[in-house]
Amino acid sequence: MKRHYKVFVLAFLFTAASFACTTSNRFNDPDKDKVLLDLITFVLEKGHYDPKDIDDEFSKTVYKDFITELDPLKQYFTAKDIKEFGVYETSIDDQIKEKEITFFNVVFDRFMKRQAEGQTIYKEILATPFDFSKEENIDTDYENIPYAENDKDLKERWRKILKYMTLGTYFDKIREQEDAEDTEEKLTQSELEKASREITLESMDNSYENRKDLERKDYFTFYINAIVETFDPHTYYFAPQNKDRFDTMMSGRLEGIGARLQKNAGNIKVIEIISGGPAWRNEQLEVGDFITKVKQEDEEEPVSVMGMRLDDAVSLIKGPKGTQVTLTVKKVDGTLEDISITRDVVELEETYAKTAMVEEDGQKFGVINLPKFYFNMEDYKERNAASDMKQEIERLKEEGMEGLVIDLRNNGGGSLSTVVDIAGLFIEDGPVVQVKSKSEEREVLKDRDKSIVWNGPLVILVNELSASASEILAGAMQDYKRAIIIGGKQTYGKATVQNVVDLNRWMRNSDLGDMGALKVTTQKYYRVSGESNQLKGVESDVVVPTRYSFMEVGEKDLSNPLPWDEIERADFTPWQGYIDYKETIKKSKDRMQQNEYLALIEENAKWINSQRDVNEFPLSFNTYRSFIEQTEEESKRFDSISEYNSNLTFESLAYEKDLFKSDEALKEKRERWHKNLAKDVYIEEALNVLKDLKATTKNTKLAQIKD
Repeated sequence: MKRHYKVFVLAFLFTAASFACTTSNRFNDPDKDKVLLDLITFVLEKGHYDPKDIDDEFSKTVYKDFITELDPLKQYFTAKDIKEFGVYETSIDDQIKEKEITFFNVVFDRFMKRQAEGQTIYKEILATPFDFSKEENIDTDYENIPYAENDKDLKERWRKILKYMTLGTYFDKIREQEDAEDTEEKLTQSELEKASREITLESMDNSYENRKDLERKDYFTFYINAIVETFDPHTYYFAPQNKDRFDTMMSGRLEGIGARLQKNAGNIKVIEIISGGPAWRNEQLEVGDFITKVKQEDEEEPVSVMGMRLDDAVSLIKGPKGTQVTLTVKKVDGTLEDISITRDVVELEETYAKTAMVEEDGQKFGVINLPKFYFNMEDYKERNAASDMKQEIERLKEEGMEGLVIDLRNNGGGSLSTVVDIAGLFIEDGPVVQVKSKSEEREVLKDRDKSIVWNGPLVILVNELSASASEILAGAMQDYKRAIIIGGKQTYGKATVQNVVDLNRWMRNSDLGDMGALKVTTQKYYRVSGESNQLKGVESDVVVPTRYSFMEVGEKDLSNPLPWDEIERADFTPWQGYIDYKETIKKSKDRMQQNEYLALIEENAKWINSQRDVNEFPLSFNTYRSFIEQTEEESKRFDSISEYNSNLTFESLAYEKDLFKSDEALKEKRERWHKNLAKDVYIEEALNVLKDLKATTKNTKLAQIKD
């Protein structure tokens, strides 16, 4: 992997030297925006794995994405504005080639004007009480609703958005008052409405106050990213200040709740829970949840983040270690919930592999949970996921393990080197993954160590959030027929790799200042079978319903993903250790089909999906209350999912039990994990599969590590 990166950099530096010499006149242009646009276009054309044709179709995508980024709720621009912008819809490609930014300038100037008008509109609307007895609805399918025809229609759209924001607060206050002690002073409905309206006003004022800090260059960054993200969803431009934030995030020292957020049609969506972080330890926030309000511990009222810029929402959510933030969340099932999280840094120990042993029917099985494929960037040999995995397997063998489960659920990936090394623990030798760059032949990354650490029964658990390196390991073990993969229909489907390029290396002797950096997709991964995991992911041998079965959480659901393809097959020999590999899979499928608990999980997943499709919401209090209470009542049907218990007893290994004597916190964490394992139907089935595999293993003698 390091060789690929060096080739990538050297090729760029060689071309850059030529570029800097032959285009010095262009770089003397005093307009930094035009120079930046020129530079980024050059880097993408030369360095992106699959550069796009910058043509009319490309132009249409940039046009739509930039306008949507500025106005996701369609509350600023009118149909007349869009018609005027439309003359540029198919000419942005020409402007990019000519280093022109006319389209950006026109849209930016109009947006500034509309924002100023919006501030007058919301203040005027929020000065008058809302009539919550009036039966009317709001359509929140902003992607498909038309732009307002005129200023009057635009003001009506503002009114409904503000009323919807206020109604949510008003509903919460009514409930709080109903639940309060009779001795507490009660406010009238009129007083509650006014208090709720004032909270919406304060939220809007705060949002506008934050926008005052935005400069023209910030909006130009939005435009640049509308361009670069058309290449693929993982290519991204970091302005100088954002590059600093990225570096901080990669160092693992960012203090906050430990969740990655994304703007989605004006909403703040949780797209990843960081292993070892506060939200991960809290266990309440989930991928797919929408954050609607944020409340600080020293403030009485929450702030609505609906329609707020992502950076502004993030600044409200993150904060110093030890402080508490309360998030009002629309859960994946449509219910509303307040989640309080104490901010902290990611606990590195919780990102490392952890191990448990369970005994069932006189047989001992091991479970290793791997949250990520970690490694030390400065010294790979110091500590990494592969060396830890090897050590844990040895410890499990010493305590009599007869079968192993590797849990890769929610594992978003990490180091490619560790994937190859971990795969090598379970096969004699051979290819593990193929890597292809834009201008290079494929490289086959192999396990060259003939020793096998574990040759017994092996099951790998995945889900729709298992991505990248997780998919490489699961795919390799599946192709070798070395393990049985249990999980959702497919994994995440990301088979690309990115490198961060410092754009300043092209700006020799420039007085234009820091140009930022570009994260660009430079390679693709392929399985040893030749197929890509891109979009399709790894299809489980045993498909089980999960909470995410019908949710749009994969690579295929992102904008502009790279396509699926395949290359030639690598030379490898499938594992010959199992007699009835296919029969074991069939037995598991039969058990899963008869499992009533899994049937309930599937029913819940379908219901969640139906709730996500609801875009019309009532704006009268009584109808809104009925809608919320009906949703809450329906969700109770699935309460028993959290009550499931296999009654299996999971324990830590001997070495860890010794650590418990001096580390009570570690003991509590492991006991909580063990309880969760006992309530995990997927772990239970994985153990059943291990028992079936054990009965069909040709050589039950465990392989020893060669010196």
